[in-house]
Amino acid sequence: MQKFKLYTRFERFWHWTQMALVMLLILTGFEIHGNFSLFGFENSVRLHNSSAWAFMGLAVVSILFMLFSHQYVNFIPTTKKLKEQIQYYTLGIFRKDPHPTKKSLYNKLNPLQRLIYAGLLILIFPVQIITGLVYMYYHYPQNPLDAAGLKSAAVTHTIGAFMVVAFILVHMYMTTTGHSVSSNIKAMITGFEKEEEEHKAETKPNA
Repeated sequence: MQKFKLYTRFERFWHWTQMALVMLLILTGFEIHGNFSLFGFENSVRLHNSSAWAFMGLAVVSILFMLFSHQYVNFIPTTKKLKEQIQYYTLGIFRKDPHPTKKSLYNKLNPLQRLIYAGLLILIFPVQIITGLVYMYYHYPQNPLDAAGLKSAAVTHTIGAFMVVAFILVHMYMTTTGHSVSSNIKAMITGFEKEEEEHKAETKPNA
């Protein structure tokens, strides 16, 4: 097994900062709903709003990075080897079969991960941002919104939050499916990934 550089400093910064912001949004969001008490209601509202703006700012910067570095190709959905990937996670992983998808600079996500991330980026995150902004700015007296509309935004936002929590739980499990239980976490910390077969430098794909 040999090591090769897979994740840049910015990608690691983006990943861990996004994780911290999402966790803070989840904690403060559920506290606002009255599920528990941690920061206090007013502090949770402030933290939730600030984290939301920080998340959106990070999203803009990361999108620009992906475009200019050509790393956006890693998130383009594909069905190539999708069947093999599903078979690996449902059976092959328990038989110690080799992973069907080899990681490289422009192939960091397997086809199943690409589809899941596409759902997050195209559906869940935009819905959370839109409903969050509606709830943040249009419930004040100077910009009244009918109660039914406000309730719909709040319910949709909460459903989206549960979907994000479900993604995080699955994501945490998936981090243990590398060459070792901790190898994927280490790769996202150090930037270096281990590959069983000889890794060859990859040129920028055409797009």
